[in-house]
Amino acid sequence: MKPSDTNLLTDQFGRVVNYIRLSITDRCDFRCTYCMSENMQFLPRDEVLSLEECARLVKVFVSLGVSKVRITGGEPLVRKNALWLFDEIGKLNGLNELVVTTNGSQLAKQAMALKKAGVRRINISIDSLNADKFKQITRTGNLEQVLAGLEASIHAGFRGIKINTVLMRGINDDETANLVQFAIDKKIDISFIEEMPLGVVDHARESTFVSNADTLSLLQSKYSLLPSTETTGGPARYWRVTDTSTKIGFISPHSHNFCESCNRVRITCKGELYLCLGQEDKIDLMPLLREHPIDDAPLIAAILNSMAIKPKGHDFDLRRAEPSIVRFMSHTGG
Repeated sequence: MKPSDTNLLTDQFGRVVNYIRLSITDRCDFRCTYCMSENMQFLPRDEVLSLEECARLVKVFVSLGVSKVRITGGEPLVRKNALWLFDEIGKLNGLNELVVTTNGSQLAKQAMALKKAGVRRINISIDSLNADKFKQITRTGNLEQVLAGLEASIHAGFRGIKINTVLMRGINDDETANLVQFAIDKKIDISFIEEMPLGVVDHARESTFVSNADTLSLLQSKYSLLPSTETTGGPARYWRVTDTSTKIGFISPHSHNFCESCNRVRITCKGELYLCLGQEDKIDLMPLLREHPIDDAPLIAAILNSMAIKPKGHDFDLRRAEPSIVRFMSHTGG
């Protein structure tokens, strides 16, 4: 199957989809409070896409014009033999960018192999630089292990390393400037992501919500920031820190809706194609993969038809007593 010369994935609002986020597992070795419940029930193995099915899906999407693929989880690097998948995807003609989002726990062992497989950029979730607070937020995480993974990624030669941080009022919002300074010192980037109302968690999201507008205002009082038109193909808006190599991104589904330029879809580890993170519109691709193991035509038809149901935008509202989306972020893919 050859890559398409033109992108065939255009939704009813004229938005071109050239970016997929594929979750390869719902399992994670952390239990971050904003992402998962403490006692998660994970999927049985036969309800999860095989790595071969994941590779097949990516090949089909690239043939339809997708040029950027992000591998997510759960924690993707805890999936057994995950590096095989990165090797397979990294060989695809027409794929301009292969990236991964990780909690960093496995990077000390796998960063170099990921680089050799063709991964261009790594996003590492770090919500605190205080070991005790990090453990509180992640429930099971070890900050020292994650920082060792970050150092391994820098040593491996990645030029696109970014920290992802979810600020929560009264928990880690006092570390905003420290996290930015850490990124500056490491010569890497950082993005702040507003907490999203996905899944039922053990705190009131409205009470912990930190607006990126407030975060930006705080940082402008401490650093000289210049707005940037740079993009990595996702929803972040960036500011450059003057006289450094660091840029600060803001992903703001609440305070600055980015749906008008949405260029992506998500595929869960169950093969569910979600057209929007904040809506339930989806197409189940696993049955097509398994009923037609050597014929991609039904799969391609379903993907093309899915563009007609991609919604105009999400419907996040922190004021609701119950979240509008009950699935956890770890189910949809980070």
